Amino acid sequence: MSISTFHEKQYLGLNKNSLSRRLVLGIFSFLAYYFSASIGSKGDVYFFIGICIILISILLLFVLHFETKIVNGSLILDGIWTSRKVKIDLLSINSCKMVNYSKYILNRSVYNLHRKGVVRFYTRGSEAIELTDRDGLKYIIGSQNTSELNRIINAILKK
Repeated sequence: MSISTFHEKQYLGLNKNSLSRRLVLGIFSFLAYYFSASIGSKGDVYFFIGICIILISILLLFVLHFETKIVNGSLILDGIWTSRKVKIDLLSINSCKMVNYSKYILNRSVYNLHRKGVVRFYTRGSEAIELTDRDGLKYIIGSQNTSELNRIINAILKK
């Protein structure tokens, strides 16, 4: 029987960067519709584009980007659709600490991005967990509950 001690789901539509970009495009479309009302029916396209952008933003609030679980001493990251499931054995982890995810304000969502010896998993938030394994590979995992995830992983590492 598997014992799950941590479970979190992160959704694509809640990322600040993409949400603000879609809202700005939607507002621009509605403003273009408002100012093109004197032209006639050719401006109606802007209204429909604005409605479509808002509907897509609402739908993305329900699209799962990835799911984080700790089950039986393993950290499991399960991505959307065709993404592979990533399983990190916590027994091979040397250290776990909380870090700021990035120095930038707006970050794009990533899943299993390998870059410069670091594997990144991020949807939203400013804090992340940095795991270092025995081979020196670093995993940076963004979470909404970084303090809880850090506490649970460090408790497992001390055993």
